[in-house]
Amino acid sequence: MKKYENIIIGFGKGGKTLAGALASAGRSTALIERSAERYGGTCINVACIPSKSLENSARMSAAAGGTFEEKAVRYSRAIEDKNALTSMLRKANLDKAVSAGADVITASAEFTGPHNIKVTFSDGRTDEFEGDNIFINTGSVPFVPPIEGLGSSKFSYVSETMMELKELPRRLFIVGGGYIGLEFASYYTNFGSEVTIIQDGDVFIPREDREVADAVFDNLTGRGIKIMKNASVTKVRDENDHAVLTVRTNEGENEYEAEAILVATGRRPELTGLHPEKAGIELTKRGAVKTDSGLRTNVPHIYAMGDIAGGLQFTYISLDDSRIVRSQLLGDGSRTVDNRGIVPYSVFLDPPLSRAGLSEQEALEQGYAVKKAVLPARAVPKSHIMKNSAGVLKAIVDAETGMILGAHFFCAESQEMINTVKVAMDAGLSYTVLRDGIFTHPTMSEAMNDLFSAVK
Repeated sequence: MKKYENIIIGFGKGGKTLAGALASAGRSTALIERSAERYGGTCINVACIPSKSLENSARMSAAAGGTFEEKAVRYSRAIEDKNALTSMLRKANLDKAVSAGADVITASAEFTGPHNIKVTFSDGRTDEFEGDNIFINTGSVPFVPPIEGLGSSKFSYVSETMMELKELPRRLFIVGGGYIGLEFASYYTNFGSEVTIIQDGDVFIPREDREVADAVFDNLTGRGIKIMKNASVTKVRDENDHAVLTVRTNEGENEYEAEAILVATGRRPELTGLHPEKAGIELTKRGAVKTDSGLRTNVPHIYAMGDIAGGLQFTYISLDDSRIVRSQLLGDGSRTVDNRGIVPYSVFLDPPLSRAGLSEQEALEQGYAVKKAVLPARAVPKSHIMKNSAGVLKAIVDAETGMILGAHFFCAESQEMINTVKVAMDAGLSYTVLRDGIFTHPTMSEAMNDLFSAVK
């Protein structure tokens, strides 16, 4: 049995970054990944990077126009480009881990004890390793609800498999009105598909600020996306070249045909085959690995990072988790989940929706006296240069202190702009810093001058 100082299970952002840091520090480190197709983790292979590659290709295709057949050719080419990109990044990540000194082991892992990991290779061989410290970074997997015929339909996909579909579907139904579903709705609408979203609730993206959510809804439906509220799929059956969905609404049940069905009903922590119970690891009620503020489990030498720890499911959270664990092992332990600051996020629609901090309603519920400002994206000169003037920008400010409580940007390049607001919020800067700041022109960022000038 080979012994390592550190065993990391999962080649995701947190795992690979921590592996590089520990190996570079001279500590023997094994990085275990069940599939060579997942070197680099979910983000690089089946999530952030490939989906944003498709988003970019979809916008260019929409601008080019043409018949459905012409769009379908461009779509197939976009899938090929996406595959080439992920292949290149996969190799780069493997090379980086190896050059740092980590042993990369391609096999499935399972706990056999608090310090012991059994691995099973693709050819059936097994081996066992002992680790002083063990780190779980196995991510999450799409959840498919138990709807009759849905899981077995040959026209049914999750986000990961949808991006392998080489033929553009004329009709796409998306089960779930969350962020993943909305992103794919935007992509495939731009590629030329007829898209319908089925959401079970009455409120559209309920966690978002209402003014901004309404603007997103109007934009998506204005682009031809049909959004069915208070609706649920009760049955799916396959015909020769399409699926038939039975959808229940307040008006009753109806059948709809589709060449593809995307199941976008959330993701769940991935612990399949890992058997954490054999190491005495405690889980949360939602099936994630329970950790403290330093990402340590109830077993002191075992840590968890990324989606598996049950927090926000973002690649950059997994990256920051690796910093927190590194602080516990190689630093002074001061970095924790409690002091990482505001976490921004972007939903890559067209234009993208980005947010940092509280909505107006959340701020009021927390007892703040608020000021706010709303600016239409068309008021920003750069939006017209980009021929994408849709959307709205909104800011919420503490009326007593001038601190920024929240920012909601539904506009072109918002995914870049929101990072500036995050830095200002973390630094405790007054909104007047952005109101009076000097920004290059013409840019979307200069919109913050006008937006924060309108705070009242």
